[in-house]
Amino acid sequence: MIKAKPESLDPVVLASFRLLVAAAALTPFMLRDMRRFPGQLNRRQLSATILPGLLLGAHFVTWIIGVGYTRAVNASLIVNMVPIVMPLLMYVLVRERLTAAEWVATAIAFGGVALLGWTDFDADPQFLQGDAICLGSMLLMAVYLAFGRRYRKFASFWLYIVPLYWVAGIFCFVASLVMTNPFRSYSLREIGVIFGLGLVPTVIGHSVLNYSMKHMRGQVVSILNLGQFVFAGVMAYFIYDEVPSWALYVAASAMLVGAGIVLKFHRSE
Repeated sequence: MIKAKPESLDPVVLASFRLLVAAAALTPFMLRDMRRFPGQLNRRQLSATILPGLLLGAHFVTWIIGVGYTRAVNASLIVNMVPIVMPLLMYVLVRERLTAAEWVATAIAFGGVALLGWTDFDADPQFLQGDAICLGSMLLMAVYLAFGRRYRKFASFWLYIVPLYWVAGIFCFVASLVMTNPFRSYSLREIGVIFGLGLVPTVIGHSVLNYSMKHMRGQVVSILNLGQFVFAGVMAYFIYDEVPSWALYVAASAMLVGAGIVLKFHRSE
């Protein structure tokens, strides 16, 4: 969806509208739970959403920019290198250590990811700038997701994620006022991209990731989320004629093995 955006649609503006659409769409759930849990959305809890919200906003801006400079499969691959940094974040924020099965699954899954990355970068060095931006975006995403694990004790999931989306959207919108002019007419294609990104990979995708971080171990979520680059590679083949290398199939197989291991040994808390 990001690669399909018109050149006229500024990345910061797209990030802000995408987040604001998601926040507006989910606000009814937040209002419902504010009535169900009176007094739970207080100043202390609202302040807990500020830092992860800023991280998410910065992730979306850098992610949208980076995707424009590299291939869809490369971008999805890099942003899903989260399992490398997640163990450290989980230990620092919630003192959560990896189990033996998670270490094995991480090694196998990321072994395939590393092979794909090495072959792609060697074949296409012109994508290095976009790859570097996506790498920074991945780090922002990892920290933002880790906070979702830290703040899993919120009375309601919606009392956490909806204010977080509002913080991220407002942050990006203020940034867009400085960098460009968001107040203009938008084409139907631009509106379609905005709502598509807001409702599908944000309302559904990021919300599911954060909900999973609330109920599952952080490394389990990050390994299962590696499957994203496989779907991106398939869609990019049919939509953009981006032919994946042989290494994609090896990486996909390794990801499936790693996911199978963590699912086999995972026990719900």
